[in-house]
Amino acid sequence: MAREIYATAPLKIQDWAPEDRPREKLLRQGASNLTDAELLAVLIGSGTRNMSVVVLAQHILKAYGNSLQELAKRSVQELQRFRGIGEAKAIAIVCAMELTRRRAYEPVHKKELINSSAKAYRVLQPDLTDKSVEEFWVLLLNRANYLIKKLKISSGGTSRTIVDARFLFRLVLDHQAVSIILAHNHPSGNTTPSTTDIELTKTLIRAGELLDVAVLDHIIFTDRKYFSFSDAGML
Repeated sequence: MAREIYATAPLKIQDWAPEDRPREKLLRQGASNLTDAELLAVLIGSGTRNMSVVVLAQHILKAYGNSLQELAKRSVQELQRFRGIGEAKAIAIVCAMELTRRRAYEPVHKKELINSSAKAYRVLQPDLTDKSVEEFWVLLLNRANYLIKKLKISSGGTSRTIVDARFLFRLVLDHQAVSIILAHNHPSGNTTPSTTDIELTKTLIRAGELLDVAVLDHIIFTDRKYFSFSDAGML
């Protein structure tokens, strides 16, 4: 007959299998795959001598009917009534609940659709107007050509700026963009692309093709007008 095995002490988080630990689970599967108790446990950080942090989080949630809305109403002093929750942990919970509340009421910013060179020029006007040196920027777009972000890649002298293709496309991939619009200014006011501009555009188009990132346009920017490689049929 097999001998029964009884637990002699509560398991600590470090005794759990790695796939069951909340922090490791978050890193591996993402925050959306954690339960409310696991998310709260990550926030609290540690439990007590006789209670794991997840069990502690479960007790806290149970005390408020397993309702995050009820938990959000609690003060620092109320949360400190739980053994294992000191002032610092109580403050962390209150701040997390407040951030959640503020997010719910934060206005949703409308994404900018970039479907023409004129729109790209307008989006970059605040960044590239009245510049005395060349700056190179990129507009990162999603699959529907909505702007994800605009980023300055480099700045240089009055006649040229250096662009590191590896750095540029690392940013593109980090932001999960599927297409981009290149842009740089000519402080001289001349919108005619130089030989260097043309060669750089070709280089970045080839690099984009290898990564399945489309270069939709390259705009040469001045304070009052612009040149579009796409409009000129040079892509």
